[in-house]
Amino acid sequence: MRVGGNGTGRWSVAFLALALLSACASAPQKPVVPEATLDLPGGEFLFAHAPEDTRAANMVRRAVAKASPQLARWGTFQEPVTLVIHPDHAALERAANRSGYDFLRAWARYEQVEVQSPQTWTRSGASQKQVDELLLHELTHSLMYQSSATVSDWTRKGIPLWFSEGMASFTAGQGYRVPSLEDLARFLHQHPQADPLARAESLYESENATVYGAAHHAFTFLMTRYGEERIRSTFSVMRQGRDFNAAFQEAIGIPVDAFLRDFRRYVYLRGFKGGRLNPPPSRPRDEDKGLPWIPLLPPSTPGPSGSPDTTLEPTSATR
Repeated sequence: MRVGGNGTGRWSVAFLALALLSACASAPQKPVVPEATLDLPGGEFLFAHAPEDTRAANMVRRAVAKASPQLARWGTFQEPVTLVIHPDHAALERAANRSGYDFLRAWARYEQVEVQSPQTWTRSGASQKQVDELLLHELTHSLMYQSSATVSDWTRKGIPLWFSEGMASFTAGQGYRVPSLEDLARFLHQHPQADPLARAESLYESENATVYGAAHHAFTFLMTRYGEERIRSTFSVMRQGRDFNAAFQEAIGIPVDAFLRDFRRYVYLRGFKGGRLNPPPSRPRDEDKGLPWIPLLPPSTPGPSGSPDTTLEPTSATR
């Protein structure tokens, strides 16, 4: 459920209980009590919850405050973000309009984040560290949407799942949660027709871990090779009216499918192990240097005989 379509919606305490039960309706124009707001240098945040979820809301509030400095690398929020704390998983699924996603704990939109009460994540509840990590991930989504679009067109930018989830996972430092590059290379060899990047949606439910892992590693590869400034430029170009594919090519300098082809070849040939691929013929510019464990690939390096088709077709996601 998204409320306050122009970013000016506010919640009253009485309405919150009703909204959390119905998971539908628009916000009335009433001010939130001061305790329900959090003004930070990077943006304004509001917290909607039933009285019995106050403890959970406090955990979410602390997580938002901790996330703010880490989000600053990507910019600032253009509109206030409302975080709605739901009493259980069923309520979250209704609000997110996602059924059967047992792993889901939160769902981000342009100016609203649906959060399952941390006290219900497990029998003993979630730790503050777990909430911190999740909220940093979800707020990265919202910040990406706000940095690249307006409230009226953010779902039409065609931002692919690999980029959105990869950016959120990278920002939240969740590489330890996903399959390794070696695991991804093994998957590509065993499933040459499956593509967890360009066709992520078709694998999202059956190969969730692989999709998230591929997204994380692809975005890390993008960051390593092209840097933060070009990624932020991608947002700026999108906000000026271009879609993701056009903005990516203008800001990064190559088409999306060419980037995905390079990354897939890098993984398939296990370039991350070193010694398997020839280094670039000349010393790269400082801004293009890779991490020691991610050597840069020469653009024309051919794949081995029998390697999978690397002509990828990007998809879009509106997560």
